[in-house]
Amino acid sequence: MNTIVEESSSSTSPLSATSRVTEELRRSILVGERKPGEKLKIEDLREQLGVGATPIREALSLLTSVRLVERLDQRGFRVAPADDAYFADILRTRCWLEGRALKEAVQNGDQEWEEALVLAHHRLGRTDRQAAQDPFAPGAWENRHKEFHMTLISACGSEIVLRYCQELYDLNVRYRFLAAATEGYASRDVSAEHAAIVEAALDRDADRAVKLLIDHYDRTGRFLGAAGDEGEAGAD
Repeated sequence: MNTIVEESSSSTSPLSATSRVTEELRRSILVGERKPGEKLKIEDLREQLGVGATPIREALSLLTSVRLVERLDQRGFRVAPADDAYFADILRTRCWLEGRALKEAVQNGDQEWEEALVLAHHRLGRTDRQAAQDPFAPGAWENRHKEFHMTLISACGSEIVLRYCQELYDLNVRYRFLAAATEGYASRDVSAEHAAIVEAALDRDADRAVKLLIDHYDRTGRFLGAAGDEGEAGAD
């Protein structure tokens, strides 16, 4: 965060300007401030972000590579649509990888893993989801949530699997924000879902822990159809 603050106060470096614009656009897309299908016009972004056209084009290209922005032939850029098929692929792959990783972690995790899991769950439970102005600030709920899920599978014994799980988590975040905006999502008791997963993991009941984790992810997916439809209806 210190880097971003320093970059905000000085636009002398094209690299720092590109980094700042990339992070700001990424955050606004992830949290749904910029809607699926919304056009991203260079001139509008120049006025909004107070930078030149070059860092904006570079940032948009970077975000295209991670499927948050879509390039339109001869017509500029737009926020990537909320693609149900892509989300289904993310969800399916997460369940495959994290289900296996959690099973290994439950079977092989030691006392240090147990203590780390209890601490990560405690920190998450003590963090107000709505308190931080920036949901991705250090110590904000979003970061605590990722820490919890990564700690849960951290004893799986594979750094490669953990790295892919982190990447899939990040891809999933945008869709979770879209789902959270739909009617009925607030009725979920996410804290109870987390607590049940932790209880099963600490009881060393791998099959139950995996089932609860997959159910936890599937519940988010049930809201995605409506979220995608709402976003597409307002797209140009």
